[in-house]
Amino acid sequence: MPKVGMEPLRRRALIDAAIGAIGERGSLDVTMSEIAGRAGVSSALAHHYFGAKDDLLHATMRHLLAELGEDTRAALARARTPEARIRAVIAVNFSPTQFRADTIAAWLAFYVAAQHSQPMRRLLAIYARRLHSNLVHDLSRLVARVDAQRIAEGIAAMIDGLYIRRALKQGEPDAASAIRLVENHLEIALARVQEVAGRADISRDSAPTARGD
Repeated sequence: MPKVGMEPLRRRALIDAAIGAIGERGSLDVTMSEIAGRAGVSSALAHHYFGAKDDLLHATMRHLLAELGEDTRAALARARTPEARIRAVIAVNFSPTQFRADTIAAWLAFYVAAQHSQPMRRLLAIYARRLHSNLVHDLSRLVARVDAQRIAEGIAAMIDGLYIRRALKQGEPDAASAIRLVENHLEIALARVQEVAGRADISRDSAPTARGD
């Protein structure tokens, strides 16, 4: 008879093992037996907890999303200004929990799988919407919404791009460098919007006005 309270621990162990196996292989082409062996349980027990391999892979991706969501909410709760909140969202995506070699490889494998898996595609769409919404919410307090939408798209593209570039390198991920690159993009984008707004104000102030009789 299984010990009381072991199921959550074994489920988490299997999810961690799935991330490790995917990261090492660089794809979702891993077996339930391989994942179970990494977790120190039998294949039968892994199937008992998750069913088919695809169910475990979906649970693994949901876990990554849930973990990212929890970390984001905690970081936002600590930030006190709109810009600090934006920087917090950026930093969370490169936190030690997220921006490590096996997790990066898992994310990229899920992106590839999403090209032919609707469940995977839906989960990635949830991630993209959450990131975009969090960024636009606070960017809109600094710039016009149309500019907020554009800057948010740029930040999201940089985050995804840095994950891809990181997957092609050897060694430990450099989170600090990645954060600096995205923050630099944020600073330049905000400065450009403010510069354009300043020019518009000057143009309006210098425009000739109709003279009354």
